Amino acid sequence: MTTTPDRYNIQATETKWRTNWDSKKSFAAKEDPAKQKSYVLEMFPYPSGRLHVGHGRNYVMGDVVARYKRACGLNVLRPFGWDAFGLPAENAAFENKRHPEEWTLSNIATMREQMKLFGLAIDWDREVTTCLPEYYQHQQRMFIAFMNKGLAYRKQAIVNWDPVENTVLANEQVIDGKGWRSGAPVERKTLNQWFLKITHYADDLLSALATLDRWPEKVRMMQENWIGKSQGAQLKFKLSDGSGDVDVYTTRPDTLFGASFVALAIDHPLAKKLAGDKPGFAEFIQKCQALGTSAAAIETAEKMGFDTGATVDHPFIGGKTLPVYLANFILMEYGTGAIFGCPAHDQRDHDFATKYKLAITPVVVPEDATSFDVKNEPYVGPGKLANSDFLNGLDVDEAKARAITEIESLKIGQGKTQFRLRDWGLSRQRYWGCPIPLIHCASCGIVPVPDDQLPVELPKDVTFDKPGNPLDRHPTWKHVNCPSCGKPATRETDTMDTFVDSSWYFARYTDNKNTKLPFDKKAANYWLPVDQYIGGIEHAILHLLYSRFFTRAMRDCGYLDIDEPFAGLFTQGMVTHMAYQDENGKWVNPKEIEQDSNGNWKKISDGSPVKAGRIEKMSKSKKNVIDPEELVTSFGVDAARLFLMSDSPPDRDVEWTSAAIEGSWRFINRLYRTLQERIDEMAPLGTPQPAAFSDAATKLRGVAHQTLAAIGKDIDNFHMNKAIARLRELANAIDSFKPANDADKWALREAFEFLAQGFNPMIPHITEELWEILGHKTWLVATSWPQIDPALLVNDTVTIAIQVNGKLRCSITLPKDADQKTAEEAAMKEDSVKRAIEGKAVKKVIVVPGRIVNVVVG
Repeated sequence: MTTTPDRYNIQATETKWRTNWDSKKSFAAKEDPAKQKSYVLEMFPYPSGRLHVGHGRNYVMGDVVARYKRACGLNVLRPFGWDAFGLPAENAAFENKRHPEEWTLSNIATMREQMKLFGLAIDWDREVTTCLPEYYQHQQRMFIAFMNKGLAYRKQAIVNWDPVENTVLANEQVIDGKGWRSGAPVERKTLNQWFLKITHYADDLLSALATLDRWPEKVRMMQENWIGKSQGAQLKFKLSDGSGDVDVYTTRPDTLFGASFVALAIDHPLAKKLAGDKPGFAEFIQKCQALGTSAAAIETAEKMGFDTGATVDHPFIGGKTLPVYLANFILMEYGTGAIFGCPAHDQRDHDFATKYKLAITPVVVPEDATSFDVKNEPYVGPGKLANSDFLNGLDVDEAKARAITEIESLKIGQGKTQFRLRDWGLSRQRYWGCPIPLIHCASCGIVPVPDDQLPVELPKDVTFDKPGNPLDRHPTWKHVNCPSCGKPATRETDTMDTFVDSSWYFARYTDNKNTKLPFDKKAANYWLPVDQYIGGIEHAILHLLYSRFFTRAMRDCGYLDIDEPFAGLFTQGMVTHMAYQDENGKWVNPKEIEQDSNGNWKKISDGSPVKAGRIEKMSKSKKNVIDPEELVTSFGVDAARLFLMSDSPPDRDVEWTSAAIEGSWRFINRLYRTLQERIDEMAPLGTPQPAAFSDAATKLRGVAHQTLAAIGKDIDNFHMNKAIARLRELANAIDSFKPANDADKWALREAFEFLAQGFNPMIPHITEELWEILGHKTWLVATSWPQIDPALLVNDTVTIAIQVNGKLRCSITLPKDADQKTAEEAAMKEDSVKRAIEGKAVKKVIVVPGRIVNVVVG
């Protein structure tokens, strides 16, 4: 007789299993050349204060992959760490009178405990924190090695300078021409800056993208565009007064006969020389700077020009001159900082020429054109050259080659391959960053800090009561003796861009306790590259590109032997939530509001009205966040993990709702209750497999084996939502199975054990508890993925995806020959479908036989 089942104690059970895993160091990783490795890694977070459940999605995703790979017998490395340097800590120190280190390490302590609540399969012994000297001392050694290899250097560069903060600003920190924090007008200033020579690998970084076949195509395309390889020509336009030349790089030398002007960047070396004494020059420069300096801001701004009064000689047309303008859409950082404009075949040039009433001469004409006009818009398609003397009649590619030949024969330039990519300026006039390990000596020049004096640590006794870099005004820190000649010298006071810290951390994880080297080469070569890297699409360019550069630089300096850091990449979607505002427009946390009987939102505290806004990415600034500790108390971590993986494909955004998390919580309780109620119907643990099974048992076994075979592929392909839908179907099959004999009881136990093993990567706490109740002494975390019987993978059923308005809600199993009516009726009986269409009218049901049922509601 079955007794009344115990109630599932979520908090006690989840705490129990996390404690068990920690006590046995269940996720500790060691090199084992005899075993195939799997390195699973998510981009590490910035320790900003507290986690919210939106942060957890990519870590849970990685956890599913890591637990599955471990079950399949792979040697899994899954570490964690903190991207701990950066401007927010320095700002917090300035505003709250707290030292950046204190603020950062306090946040890490809080977030570490929150991370552990998710039950992640992490080897915490490999934790790294980039702001600690035991990490950045190795970064300093690598920087010196890069400098000795010619991959790090110093040069003068034009920067955005905040005269109040006394620091360089990134383009993104310049808003309407002013410093994002000080509000002061930004100046363009020439400073000595440190650079990493990423352009040294430009061709390799570009061509190797083709080998990254486990990266999203959109990410590879974004990197390809950022590197920006182009074939063209660099040529000189002679100033008509004979005072010099203007160097121009162009990818369209075929359109030179259509040139109507030359334009320079406002900070081009010739700009002041040609126009500095002209009325309006200073005002024009100021106006351009007020538009912002980022490429995006310039691209979208209205095109503006300033006529210098100078002209250049046309290189191909004797006696013809072109006016020289300064233009706000030319960046000194790209090409030569100067262009020739061909308005008939470029939208930007067309806008400029139209505004300033310059000539627009078409030189590329469509072959089948009966009428052709570029007055209102440029023509950018293929065609034959016209109005172009010796290029007439050639197609575009032929004309490019012929024009380059002419340029070279005239000795005014040459064909050239150009990259959009520029070297990485890493100097930051900030305290809270890795010190650059160099010393400036009046006699010896720039001298690296000797190895036995590393790390160069940041001084603790700094103040943030004044703008600018505290290292510059520290009374003693920067004053040292030259290690070469012994004379008084000064330390470099710039610190490194924090992107440097995150460009090699994945390699430090392979040997994070090493005090002499960044990592042991054998360890790095065993674990690297990362087999599965997971993170946001916002890091698709800079972080990933810098990490690829760093890996090549480390290789060439002898640290490791690989070329690429990340073999596989997955970019996850965001977790979203409704955002709420009070009557004063201030954001309100969801836990502070409730709905009245009329469905209107109001504050719990005083009943004042609250407006529900848009569903947006979870953000602390908009307070639409869910604290993971609240989830643990109310629903448990497994419910959160199940929801995060089941409601939407992992590469898409998922909306957090209370109804969805409650549904996950109910399902977890159902699993526990089902086992409690039916364990007496199962064969005892260790019972030999029967020789024969009933048709019903064979069908159940088929569902179980097919499910486990399919979800393994689903996890590999990041289709976690599909895997969970299949497992729910298996749970339904178990619920409807009633054993009639001992063989049936054996099949029921096998099916439930498969269910627990299949769900374990997604909801590890409840499945470990179920596994123990089933009588097993070995924990699931140490249990192999079940053996699949190939004979049971062939059946007469199909799994049908059930959608509501195109969004997957569940999967069901039907006979292969099920007709449309049967499929439709089965779909409409599903609880998840009923919930999705509640209160809405069903407009139509689309059935694709054997594949999909889509219920369209409105």
